[in-house]
Amino acid sequence: MNNEASIRLIAFLGIFAAVAAWESMSPRRQLTTSKASRWFSNISITLIGTAIVRSLFPLLAVTFAANKTSLGLLNLISLPYFVKVLIGVLAFDLIIYGQHVMFHSVPLLWRLHMMHHADLDIDVTTGLRFHPIEVMLSMGIKIAAVVVIGPPVPAVILFEILLNGTSMFNHGNIRIPLDVDRLIRLIIVTPDMHRVHHSVIIKETNSNFGFNFPLWDRVFGTYRDQPAAGHDNMTIGLSQFRDEKKLTLPWLLVLPFIGKPGTYPIIRKRL
Repeated sequence: MNNEASIRLIAFLGIFAAVAAWESMSPRRQLTTSKASRWFSNISITLIGTAIVRSLFPLLAVTFAANKTSLGLLNLISLPYFVKVLIGVLAFDLIIYGQHVMFHSVPLLWRLHMMHHADLDIDVTTGLRFHPIEVMLSMGIKIAAVVVIGPPVPAVILFEILLNGTSMFNHGNIRIPLDVDRLIRLIIVTPDMHRVHHSVIIKETNSNFGFNFPLWDRVFGTYRDQPAAGHDNMTIGLSQFRDEKKLTLPWLLVLPFIGKPGTYPIIRKRL
């Protein structure tokens, strides 16, 4: 518990460096915009979101799990400790899958989430690029999940590391042999699987919502194997945001308030 921040930071830096190096050595796609400009904007907004959450949520999910051990469903049943950790991680992942679908469904929430999708390329920094308000809402959902689930502290720490790490991995612009990808995506979400989710085509954007495990997309019918245009020819981003000059840091911060959501929200699309 006392080393939680250090453990997460070491894991973050190690995974970020590994994916960034992999992208340089074996990129999956050619970037279409300035990498330096994108990285500055994406990393800056990540730092802003982290600083805000740490300031407004001094009681983070892991702290809540440590101090409220009498609450939660897992505290009402007798199970081996490692089983509770496993159930906690899986339950958190299902909740984050549901949260992701919700942010694609409700137009107001989509306004926040579309900043993530407005990136014109996709690489390791895209996996960190979320609007600070979305980050705060996500933290609130995680804390509520801790209260309901009652997971052991290691489950919360493990899940946070997994979520952060797999987000950088599956947004990575990295090339994995197709045969290897087919095997890996049976267990975790691969970059080729998640890249479909960043397609400009609406039906592809509203698919492959998983971050860690592909199980939920397969169970709930949101799995899409490949993009229609192929990974080399698919267009990344959103149809209403194609001007690179408008995707700078100040513009990204106000995008939810002034940008057009288009017809991407699932509920609006059905209406």
